[in-house]
Amino acid sequence: MRRRLAPAALLLPLALLLTACGGNASAGTGTDTGTDTDGKGSLTLNVGDQKGGSEAILRAAGELDNLDYKIKWSTFSSGPPLLEAVDAKAVDIGGVGNTPPVFAAGADSKITVVAAWHGTSKGDAVLVPNGSKLTDPAQLKGKSIAVAQGSSANYQLVASLKKAGLGLADVKVKYLQPADALAAFTSGKVDAWAVWDPYTSQILQAKQGRVLTTGDGVTNGLTFQVAAPSALKDKKKAAAIKDYLERLRRACTWVYSHESAWAKVWAKETGLPQDVALAAVKRTYTTRVAVAVDRQLIASEQEIADTFTSLKLIPGKVDFGNFVDTRFNGDLPASTSAPRPSED
Repeated sequence: MRRRLAPAALLLPLALLLTACGGNASAGTGTDTGTDTDGKGSLTLNVGDQKGGSEAILRAAGELDNLDYKIKWSTFSSGPPLLEAVDAKAVDIGGVGNTPPVFAAGADSKITVVAAWHGTSKGDAVLVPNGSKLTDPAQLKGKSIAVAQGSSANYQLVASLKKAGLGLADVKVKYLQPADALAAFTSGKVDAWAVWDPYTSQILQAKQGRVLTTGDGVTNGLTFQVAAPSALKDKKKAAAIKDYLERLRRACTWVYSHESAWAKVWAKETGLPQDVALAAVKRTYTTRVAVAVDRQLIASEQEIADTFTSLKLIPGKVDFGNFVDTRFNGDLPASTSAPRPSED
């Protein structure tokens, strides 16, 4: 069954998105808690997803066929509300970027990183409108920047500002969920927008903005699947999670040689224009390789956690090693393994 997408999670052509979402995109939890499912059987795995994420890849690759358990999908506007649902046991597992688990850990949420992918960060960008006079990140001083709080873009913004010799105190941060940030950006209410693909590709393909800087070389390029500890303690759900992760890894490998096929499915399911979908696939999604949840990964995430603790955006010291489970690593390569090169 096809999923239903909430307005905050649905990517439509820009004009439609602005009129459909208005100012309500960040209301509530940012999720559609519909009952759309795949598979069959007595066991249900509740999976949290973001637009154009795991479900799109799995469906395009045929990896949702022959499931002996059910997958119930819930779509979220970004990582932080997805992890709130994991903490609340409403979701058993879901995909997020590199920063939401750090904030969740800082809040002592019940979440566990169980799988990781390493890709380029070219799709993580600080965008400015076409007419902007800004040409260098250092010129962001005093400017207003939209970003989703606790998202991967939040850290990408911090890291990019630091590289330019600036801090968060030097800019005017507007914490907005993607749909509201998109509206603010396209209406000129903010000077810049820190965001991720496919929003980056959407803006660029629509020629409504340009890249000021990207996270390439300043962020770790990691993305995660994060599970609820209660699901991991359930032997049947843990077995389903193992199978789910294996399917997801195979699907990501399938995408490497089927970019156009996946982009077509993705565009149909999300409402993205196909050229936007294909651009995001090539810039971001086909660069990702499955890697182990290892010591290097923990150290890299610990650096992010320490950064936000120093900024007092996380209330205290976080020991990120307490929020990982390595049982699903298998023979995967180290988390520092090079991503596939993008075509961008």
